[in-house]
Amino acid sequence: MGFRLPAIRKVSFSVNHASTKSVNVPKGYLAVYIGEKKKRFVIPISYLNQPAFQDLLSQAEDEFGYDSPMGGLTIPCREDDFLSITSSLNGC
Repeated sequence: MGFRLPAIRKVSFSVNHASTKSVNVPKGYLAVYIGEKKKRFVIPISYLNQPAFQDLLSQAEDEFGYDSPMGGLTIPCREDDFLSITSSLNGC
């Protein structure tokens, strides 16, 4: 018997679609936009206090300040780097 740790969820629609229609984010999760194509992911808020994720937040602050062009949290890193970092956080 086991349990599953929260994992990121990749949303399968374009950002334009997300901005024109309200999309529910489950309680305890946060939507972020990643990479040049601004793919939307839903991540557990528990990631916010992890040092690796805080580094990503610092990068976002350096690039966008507190005024994100997407209206949400945009993280300026490659999608594969983001997936690598968050997959390591799944074990926390």
